Amino acid sequence: MFIKKILIPFVFLLLPTILFSQVKHDTLIGTPVPVDSTLRIKNLNPFFNLHVDSTLKYPLLINKDVAKYYWFLKNSPVGLKINKDNGELTFKAEKSFFLSGRLKYDFEYKVSLSVQNLDKPEERVDTNFILLFYNTEIIPSKVKPTVTSTLFIEEGDTVSFKLQCDNGNFPIQEITFFSNYPIKSSTPVTKCDDDFTWYAPFDFIKETDKDKVKKLEIYFIGTNKFNSRDTALVNIIVKESINYPQQTKEFSRLKSEIEKYILQLKSSFRIVDKKIRKVKGTRTSFDMVSASTAMGGTVFSSLPNSDQQTTGKILPSVGVALLPVKEASAPTSSSDQNTATLIRSSIKRLEYLIADNQLVGDRDPNILDKTRKLKEELKQSQIQLIDIPIAEDNTSSKELDDYFNNPKVNKKYKLKHNN
Repeated sequence: MFIKKILIPFVFLLLPTILFSQVKHDTLIGTPVPVDSTLRIKNLNPFFNLHVDSTLKYPLLINKDVAKYYWFLKNSPVGLKINKDNGELTFKAEKSFFLSGRLKYDFEYKVSLSVQNLDKPEERVDTNFILLFYNTEIIPSKVKPTVTSTLFIEEGDTVSFKLQCDNGNFPIQEITFFSNYPIKSSTPVTKCDDDFTWYAPFDFIKETDKDKVKKLEIYFIGTNKFNSRDTALVNIIVKESINYPQQTKEFSRLKSEIEKYILQLKSSFRIVDKKIRKVKGTRTSFDMVSASTAMGGTVFSSLPNSDQQTTGKILPSVGVALLPVKEASAPTSSSDQNTATLIRSSIKRLEYLIADNQLVGDRDPNILDKTRKLKEELKQSQIQLIDIPIAEDNTSSKELDDYFNNPKVNKKYKLKHNN
């Protein structure tokens, strides 16, 4: 029993020695220890977040002898550097970089990082990390149209300008607009640098608008990703203007209508004038017969033969008897003469009016007055000649002009001055 008590503590004291000897033996003759041979960066941070005016110093570590390796960057933002010998990243985020636009807030810069063995180029690690800058000072983004706040245009003009943006911490991502009158831009307006284009229609100014001027207010609203807004206002003062294309067509249509009416009047004048000439010829024939009969009676009365003297007494009565026949078959009508004179004067007046109101170029400033004069004169002539039937025949316009301008016809209707 005594021996048993002595051996048990001895066994416990000897056991660690035996176990250590066994481990040592296994190490010397047994299992190999793994070696870290693949090149790798031990402390790479995939994301760096820097405040403005802060400084970054971050030494990168590898599992190899750093003296045998070369460090370099690609796509690095301005100011970011790496020590090619020991892999230390350095950066000072100066505020001037952001004010000049060389760096941006809240923008993820993806930087490529590489480390390579100088003696074995194939031993190399290529990776990347993200660098982002933030600022606690809020710089608002603004919408800035490339025009002044007030524009003056006329109906028929086109307004076009670009919507630029002064981006602060958070850039403007979307632009919308609304106005006090329903309008539509002919070019899409959704983001910065889009063009706003609007054509002012000729009916934009209504009859009820005071001073024939209308003020259009357009509000451009820019929104960033946090729904913060900036609004820019552009006032467009629109003045009433002449719709030259439409008015030119109206003037041409009215001129053609007057020219057609003139031809109809010339045709009517030709018919009335020929009727007057025919009546005049008939009355002249009767007058010649009456005169010849009276002369014959005088001749026969002076002859010695009694029968011839009797005939001479009868012939003057025959001439007198022709007068009722003449009046019945070709009565004098001063109305026809007056009608012909009225038609002729209307034709002359309309022709002079057309010649005196010709358009001067495509944008004649007096086109409205000239059109109004033509309308008024045409209406007045139509009312004045409302009882005169408008004749339409197959006579060409050249023949009607030649007849109307015939010197004999002109002489008949020429004004006679009493001395």
